[in-house]
Amino acid sequence: MPRDFSRTLRVAEQIQRELADLVRLEVKDPRVGMVTLTDVEVAADYGHAKIFFTLMGDSAQIEAATEGLNHAAGFLRRELGRRIKLRTIPQLHFCFDESVERGMRLSRLIDAAVGGDTPS
Repeated sequence: MPRDFSRTLRVAEQIQRELADLVRLEVKDPRVGMVTLTDVEVAADYGHAKIFFTLMGDSAQIEAATEGLNHAAGFLRRELGRRIKLRTIPQLHFCFDESVERGMRLSRLIDAAVGGDTPS
């Protein structure tokens, strides 16, 4: 079983690399803009893949980027099929990765708390 698990991880990493390339070079949708792919989770049967992305912007920009990526999912899946030799190319589902934003918010709170403790 560990062999299958590591293969799934390798496939997920390759999908992430190829998609990052495709999004950067091939997707012309202005809503997608400065998107960074942070992680890919592939189902054990390779039927579905969750692609996590982040971008700096407000909620309207995040929603627009999500729509743009999901709109391009068919094109991206077809191009993945040309670049990766798998029997089944997974359906792509894009999700905003809140962990980066949450980490920045916590960092700002810590900085503010530490800054408030120092004598002025």
